[in-house]
Amino acid sequence: MKYALLFFMLSMCMTLGWTQSKGSVENILISAEKKKTRVNMSEKGELQVNISPKDLQKFKNRGWIQYSDLGAKGDGKTDDIDHIAATHAVANQYGLQVKADDGVTYYLSGKERTAVIRTHTDFGTATFIIDDTQVQNRNASVFIVSSELKPFKLEKISSLKRNQQKIEQSFPSACLITVTNAKVKRFIRFGLNQNNGASQTDIFVVDKNGNVDMNAPIVWDFDQITDITALPIDEKTLNITGGRFKTIANKEESKYNYYSRNIAIRRSHVTIKGLEHRVTGEGDQGAPYGGFINIGDCAYVSVQNTLLTGHKTYVTIGAAGKPVSMGTYDISVNRAINVSFVNCSQTNDINDKTYWGIMGSNYSKNLLYDSCTFSRFDAHMGVANATIRNSTLGHMGINAIGSGVLTVENSTINGYALINLRSDYGSTWQGDIFIRNCVFMPSGGKPVSSSLIGGSNSSQHDFGYICYMPERITIENLRIDDTNHPETYKGPAIFSNFNPNLTDATYQETYPFVRTKEVILRNVTTASGLKLRISDNPFLFKDVKVLIN
Repeated sequence: MKYALLFFMLSMCMTLGWTQSKGSVENILISAEKKKTRVNMSEKGELQVNISPKDLQKFKNRGWIQYSDLGAKGDGKTDDIDHIAATHAVANQYGLQVKADDGVTYYLSGKERTAVIRTHTDFGTATFIIDDTQVQNRNASVFIVSSELKPFKLEKISSLKRNQQKIEQSFPSACLITVTNAKVKRFIRFGLNQNNGASQTDIFVVDKNGNVDMNAPIVWDFDQITDITALPIDEKTLNITGGRFKTIANKEESKYNYYSRNIAIRRSHVTIKGLEHRVTGEGDQGAPYGGFINIGDCAYVSVQNTLLTGHKTYVTIGAAGKPVSMGTYDISVNRAINVSFVNCSQTNDINDKTYWGIMGSNYSKNLLYDSCTFSRFDAHMGVANATIRNSTLGHMGINAIGSGVLTVENSTINGYALINLRSDYGSTWQGDIFIRNCVFMPSGGKPVSSSLIGGSNSSQHDFGYICYMPERITIENLRIDDTNHPETYKGPAIFSNFNPNLTDATYQETYPFVRTKEVILRNVTTASGLKLRISDNPFLFKDVKVLIN
């Protein structure tokens, strides 16, 4: 009997010796057997990690684990990605913080391996070389910050209304809701990158009683829902600090094959502080990047005191069959709410047009730049509420479409327009714009005819929604530095010529463009001494009330 019992216990030990680390991208098996701490690769391509009981107790006692504890060399030559991924898997399993070894250099090859971060991580003064010259899977992130909380479907919700305040369902905690109606297409793009639009999508936050956070309201009517998912929001903030990252750029053919070799944030309540990212090795050709800091499907993310790098602009043939510059980013924000960048900057000149604008976003709400120096702020497929303050923006300036309130204050803008409402998406902003205590330097001081609100809409293209100009624009204490200007310059305009063909009442608008109702001006001055005009096309804005206080 005792031998049978012993055999059963040994069988159980063999069965339970390996524990699958959580998360489908990890594929890491962890054990704590009385053997040396080591990382091996199985024949199936799985990482097998054994932590000796002595080491495990040491890690638990101090509360953290280093990459070198699991064999990372940090010599700048040996590929350390497996050991780094294994370290995070162990940290996730036992609730340990992760610390990089001070001052070392980790080389991360193009091998398809993602390190999953679920605990506080201090990259410290370590350098991470990310080699993109030979990549197995360009879509695989190098690091992904994820939650242990799992999303779930909402089966009983069949419709939603714009600005709806409550969902008739209870939740285990505050949740991020993502909803789609694949039967309706929005953002039907116009121009060189034209397309057939994207499924109607929205994100919003609810509390456990189903009350919608009205600071980030529902922006569409959903008469039908083809998919709706709730992701519980982590209550505690996960902190990621330090780290000097260097990407050796890919040398692929210049096509829309986006690289996602990045740090992907897929967990709510995350703070990144003191990170640096630089790019080297950009040559005559290369595929674009989808954002080294890639934030998506989450809420309450803050990036602070961080240094990033704009990518070189490459040209390809667009959807319209003509050459087009490819968007390539170091910052990407998609389907995210309450995302802030505070005291951040970039390594290259914000007015150097050989580098693309550093940021792009889609389907996001409540975006903030505070004390940032970047080449661009951009919202492609809509933002609900955005604020830029105490910042300096370079050659690509502010590009946005969306709704709610767009606020620019205490900032210097070097774009072609102070605010450019993207014409490829109908130059639409359904809401108000506030500009306060700013300096506008058109095209960084080049001799151009400037306008404050730029955009274009022929009223002949169906974008999948009614297009609006801002209902009310309030401008207070604005200095327009138009010292350099063309000889034919008549002074800055409030609006650019949104439709040169609409010059009288005979023009037929197939998809009418809703005009601005009111512009309020307080203390707007120009370096040229010329007065602010309504537009080069005054007929288009003849019904706009301009109030000067």
